[in-house]
Amino acid sequence: MGELKLVIGNKNYSSWSLRPWIAMKVAGIAFTEERIPLYGPASKEKILAFSPAGKVPCLVDGELRVWDSLAICEYLAEKHPGLWPREPAARAVARSISAEMHSGFQNLRTHMSMNIRKRHPGKGRTPEVVAEIGRIAAMWTECRGRHGAQGPFLFGQFSIADAMYAPVVLRFRTYAVDLPPEARAYADAILALPAMQDWIAAAVAETESLPQFETYG
Repeated sequence: MGELKLVIGNKNYSSWSLRPWIAMKVAGIAFTEERIPLYGPASKEKILAFSPAGKVPCLVDGELRVWDSLAICEYLAEKHPGLWPREPAARAVARSISAEMHSGFQNLRTHMSMNIRKRHPGKGRTPEVVAEIGRIAAMWTECRGRHGAQGPFLFGQFSIADAMYAPVVLRFRTYAVDLPPEARAYADAILALPAMQDWIAAAVAETESLPQFETYG
């Protein structure tokens, strides 16, 4: 593996970009980042110069391009095995909940979009969103109870599963979602990560504002 470049979007809005970024930061994988603001002048063309799908994130490893957050994380895990839990059963559960995040929770995505700079307490709580919040809180609590004895994260030590749910922690922060104690402790552990604090600070410093993400302005 040569010098890696991770192409990302706005840190304030791009939940998919956060996932491989924080996985690489916590794992100590060296990389450079290239931020391309979304929906700006020629942004699509700039992204297509790296990503065949025309979307961020995209990992550049020499001539190789890997796109999609989970695909990037899986590629990195082949080079850095510690990104998944070592125990086979825990690893299987970690992959399952990561895939569930990757393909599910559409109501949460729609009604509680990621916007680090804003605070929308009480907003976005359709019955479907409330049900999805309950599923996530139960999942976090169960993983922590069964697999979290060796650290504060879902499977003890930080893994790709935590990277997949890091943007959800930020959404819950923006919308002031109440969580049961074990799930709240987990969310607080994610927020306390130095890498997460760096991402939040960079998001706050960004100047771009995307109207379609300012639902509750």
